Amino acid sequence: ATAVLLWVALPADPDGVPSGVLVGYLLVLVAAAVDGARIARRSAVGGAWRPGLAVGLGVVLLAVPAGGAVVYGSARDEAREQMLLERLEAGDERVAAASRQPFGEAKGEYGKALGVYRALDEDHPGSRAAKLVPDRLKAYYDAVSAPYAKKRHCEAVAPLTYLRTLPDSVDGKLLGDLAAWPDTPLAESLYACGVSRLGGTGGGSGGSGDGGAELGQLLRTFPDSASARRVGPAIDERIKDQVAALKGAEPCAATEVLRGLGATASRLPDDSVKKLRADADKGVVDGVYACGVDQFKDEKFGAARTTLAGFARTYKSDGRAGQARDIAIAAEIADDRPAAGKRLPPSKRPGGARMELVISNDAPNTVEVLYTGPVTGTVTLRACAGCERYSASEGPRRACRASGRSYPKARLQLPAGEYHFLYKHGTGATSRVDSYSSGTRVQPGYTYTSCTYVIERSPFGLDLPQLPDPIQPVVSPWGAGSSR
Repeated sequence: ATAVLLWVALPADPDGVPSGVLVGYLLVLVAAAVDGARIARRSAVGGAWRPGLAVGLGVVLLAVPAGGAVVYGSARDEAREQMLLERLEAGDERVAAASRQPFGEAKGEYGKALGVYRALDEDHPGSRAAKLVPDRLKAYYDAVSAPYAKKRHCEAVAPLTYLRTLPDSVDGKLLGDLAAWPDTPLAESLYACGVSRLGGTGGGSGGSGDGGAELGQLLRTFPDSASARRVGPAIDERIKDQVAALKGAEPCAATEVLRGLGATASRLPDDSVKKLRADADKGVVDGVYACGVDQFKDEKFGAARTTLAGFARTYKSDGRAGQARDIAIAAEIADDRPAAGKRLPPSKRPGGARMELVISNDAPNTVEVLYTGPVTGTVTLRACAGCERYSASEGPRRACRASGRSYPKARLQLPAGEYHFLYKHGTGATSRVDSYSSGTRVQPGYTYTSCTYVIERSPFGLDLPQLPDPIQPVVSPWGAGSSR
């Protein structure tokens, strides 16, 4: 029976010998004792040495399992230690595997490994494996915070934030100094990441693309940290850099960065930082004007018109609003007549003599006339009551020549120089009426006239021949221009 017990029990298992085997062994011992007593009562003693031998053998047979139990307990404890060490190793393997993946994908594995370490410490505090857990936690923190060690600060924010939450679920005595360790690295990472994104587009308030999310988290979580004290100066320096960049080759890009900086500063939970919004906004005003001028010089006339017309509407009290309107007018003309965009309209009106240009409207719709040259501006002619459309051949002969009719007129006093005009149809015109541009040179000593009228399209959709520029300097009125 003892031999069978040893065969079943060895090698030692962490869970010990099954209870059924022990009960069976005890039953066999009881049965053997009862049977021995029965035989002893029925048999003669047969000599004084036999009882002594029987007692000795019985003691030996009972001592073997009793002593073996002690040895077996020690072996079982060692087996349990080995099992716990294997669990520790399994946790280490999870950490190693997780460290090779982005934190977002590996967070679950990190959590499982932490569960192993925590269970070893809480459930088996005196084991050799439990005594190794503090060292394993140090390696665990190093693995999770690896992006910070590699200076990948934006990537480090999430894992460091995770480490900072561990004291809520892990005994502080077990963590020791590790409990507070993530604070400084997280503050540094939030600062470095946020500053690297300053001026970007964040997709609205709270967006991380402009650095506002990271810097806001820094100022709310670590308001007294050295990193938090650097936020204001960093934004101020970036604003000054972009204001200087407005004089460079990319003022439009610098303006957008200033917009982003101002929006970010206004959302941050620090009054001293919020005040930087005013500096950024001032830079934006200069930047919008510089951007429009740059677009005009780059012959992006449609964009320049939009930018500078918006500037004139938004910043009416700015001293450059008038010049912005002039450049926007020139850009609109140049979009149809590129020659009008060869140079910026002059910022000061020239002196000297002025020549009169009288523009009459023989169109059944309002007409807006845009002009640029030594001076730039617009004038609107009201619709001509009773006026009709002309055929392509009739227009030059009949427009503005009906006797007894009073045509709507506008009078312009123009200095001498090269001018470009754009005639735009207005109220009362259909979508089939096109704008028309032309150019002329105004010379001293002449009086000029112009006439706008509408030419009927061919019903067959044929393109009409392009009329020559109608403006010619003459002592008497000059040929009519058309708005088709």
